[in-house]
Amino acid sequence: MPEVRPFHRSDRDQLTELVNAHVAAVFPGLSVSVNTVLSSLERQPDEFVTDPWVSERVTLVAEQRRYVVAAAHLLRYRSDAEVGEGYRDTGEIHWFVHQPPTSLFPDTEEIADRLMSACLARLARWNVRARHADGALPAPGVYGLPRPWPHVRAVYERAGFRHTGDTEVLLLARVADLPRPEHRAGVTVERTLGECGTRLTASLDGRAVGFVEVDTSLARPERHPRGAAGLADLGNLHIAPSHRDDGWDRLLLAHAADWLRLAGVERLLAYESAGEPEAIQRLLSAGFRELTRTDRGWEHQA
Repeated sequence: MPEVRPFHRSDRDQLTELVNAHVAAVFPGLSVSVNTVLSSLERQPDEFVTDPWVSERVTLVAEQRRYVVAAAHLLRYRSDAEVGEGYRDTGEIHWFVHQPPTSLFPDTEEIADRLMSACLARLARWNVRARHADGALPAPGVYGLPRPWPHVRAVYERAGFRHTGDTEVLLLARVADLPRPEHRAGVTVERTLGECGTRLTASLDGRAVGFVEVDTSLARPERHPRGAAGLADLGNLHIAPSHRDDGWDRLLLAHAADWLRLAGVERLLAYESAGEPEAIQRLLSAGFRELTRTDRGWEHQA
């Protein structure tokens, strides 16, 4: 009989295998180490704003035939005034993963539902104000509820979770396919430190027109995700409204790509709201391709 129980350290290899199967369905060639998974169960260092608000963390697994076929990580947020209003006194299924039915494990959907019942029971014992859900695995670009996980979406929906947030489009480009820098009279590009990485600012006759930021620190030594060594993140791409139809986004992406080639980066990840089709089209025309879509913001309404 399947057993739903707290995570044990001896589960670490099987849990990592299950996590990486879900990561690989979203992002080609990407996987995370056992240490990365274990560290993420203790804290999320990238979430320097919200992570200190967490008062309790619980990881549950569902085991069948001594194999972990489903797992979930839950967070409880404090109720004091220091916590942001949207998070205050709430509980969250930070991620939920499970093996789809196979010949060896044909009843994993039922097992996943049992694990979800245990998650909801834990949230009920916490007596939180609201219950949220996500799919934020410790890998670049894997958050929300990605479209390649219909089996996870089905578990959420059967349990009473509903999508109440936004949908984002993840785009990926090979740096080699991005535009090459071209000379434009009166244009200069300056490199500085930005909010989300290295910032490249384009100016026309000394007046700033727009900027782009790229983050090349996705493969920090303490993470060691396989496949992320040549990966960077497009943090910000901003063009002054009066110049958005003049090809400045393409020029900035060309200079960003030139900088990334010097850094040995091979792929660039970008994000856009599904409600911004023009911004998505500009990225597609510059060499990006749509990787997937992910639905953010799930709330339990049962």
